[in-house]
Amino acid sequence: MTSHPSRPVADLFSADGLLKAIPRRPARREALLAHLAATLFDADRSYRESEVNDALRTVHEDFSALRRYLVIGGFLARTKDGADYRRQQRSDTPEGAIPAVA
Repeated sequence: MTSHPSRPVADLFSADGLLKAIPRRPARREALLAHLAATLFDADRSYRESEVNDALRTVHEDFSALRRYLVIGGFLARTKDGADYRRQQRSDTPEGAIPAVA
């Protein structure tokens, strides 16, 4: 398997800072989600769902899809009742690997 150098996520954003589109390719989407988790959410605090939505809305109108991808991808943890979210560290996944999604 040949590894391709990672392209920066900056090219996914327009000049005004908005996300052009949510990438369909898993590797690109994974890089974007890592970037969003690191730049929009502090690791040491909890967020209400409305706060997560507001943060994601600053980069793309489909904030609910981004929120879902962040949770499924393991970048954000959510309480069972869906009231609180917290950024997760993903040390379980080797760099560049894509976790399986059930």
